[in-house]
Amino acid sequence: MAELLVGQVLRFAGDPMVEGPGAARHDARGAVLVAGGRIAAVGDPAALRAAHPRARVTDYGDALISAGFVDAHVHYPQTAIIASWGKRLIDWLNLYTFPEEMRFADPAYAAAVAERFFDLMLAQGTTTVCSYCTIHPESVDAFFTAAQARGLRALAGKTCMDRNAPEGLRDTAQSAHDDSARLLAKWHGVDRLSYVFTPRFSPTSSPEQLEALGALWAAHPDCLMQTHLSEQMDEIAWVRGLYPQARDYLDTYESFGLLGPNAVYGHAIHLEPRERDRLREAGAALVHCPTSNSFIGSGLFDMAGLVAEGQRVGLATDIGGGSSFSMLRTMAAAYEVAQLRGHALHPAQLWWLATQGAARALRLDDRIGNIAPGMEADLVVVDLASTPVIAQAAARAGDLWQALFPTIMMGDDRAIRAVWAGGRRLAG
Repeated sequence: MAELLVGQVLRFAGDPMVEGPGAARHDARGAVLVAGGRIAAVGDPAALRAAHPRARVTDYGDALISAGFVDAHVHYPQTAIIASWGKRLIDWLNLYTFPEEMRFADPAYAAAVAERFFDLMLAQGTTTVCSYCTIHPESVDAFFTAAQARGLRALAGKTCMDRNAPEGLRDTAQSAHDDSARLLAKWHGVDRLSYVFTPRFSPTSSPEQLEALGALWAAHPDCLMQTHLSEQMDEIAWVRGLYPQARDYLDTYESFGLLGPNAVYGHAIHLEPRERDRLREAGAALVHCPTSNSFIGSGLFDMAGLVAEGQRVGLATDIGGGSSFSMLRTMAAAYEVAQLRGHALHPAQLWWLATQGAARALRLDDRIGNIAPGMEADLVVVDLASTPVIAQAAARAGDLWQALFPTIMMGDDRAIRAVWAGGRRLAG
């Protein structure tokens, strides 16, 4: 049966990072027709009701209907260690991340965490995630099984590490290649699932492993490749010591075939001029993880400068280095980081980064991240008066952006009234 969702509707006709807030389209009283898992039409509620009299109508009143949030960089195995007392990146990995990831050799444990992870994400209005798993193939199976059961569009890959990690978390160049190939054959393109080649980062992969994964990616160029880049200065110094022949951090990937238009690099805070030039030339994506960058003390992402250069930028929570599952909180943190760099991001830009911008970083903006006919029906319905303090601020608003900004800055799961994925209501 077709579904007709009525409320305020927010969508984009362009990129507000480049074109400004005018790229957004807001219907104070609009409707979205959903049929066959896709958005069939967007328009006036009365006209759509008349044209589709058998559609089931859900009227959300003044709530805002938007594309579901897209989280372009997460570590679902770190669900249980979120908000652990933090040090620097390398200390955090050794104290918290690696011990926790060793537990994912147990398929039952991996399955339990995957179920909890997706429940937490959906409660925050996130309908698509791109995740790192662990070195264990079982962790990938658990992730995709849980996503498939919910009908979600989801991306992930086995994390590959063959050095500078505990014995229980090291694979080899050959096993990383072979496991990734098997998991790709099993999951890629099944329902709404996509496999992503996933070397954790250069310090935990030998040149031989990076070369093997580069060769595998070259054989399957339609897949994404995700990794980390230039998150902290001590990390960069570590990379220089491990790869003395490399021109810079990016070169440790580029020289092994791990740079291209389907590459997705998390963090990218401390980039050299050559790296910025090559990333733009290659058409790679950079993913801003503001709560993580603050929590672990990594630095301030240069959003304004990178966008002005023409870089492709998305937004992510980076759970569990990130300190919140909420893309609302992540938008707020992105605003705060930009303020510290002397640039105020408009609410339209923040919302775009968390929806179509993140989808574009994952090469999925033709399918998700916006409300338009033919797009997959992944939607979130947001209450713009979810708490007394947000309600009093929204009541004073003169336009949508003044009404929406308090929810961006102070909203949480209480603001998420309903979530739809693939045309099915999963929450609310």
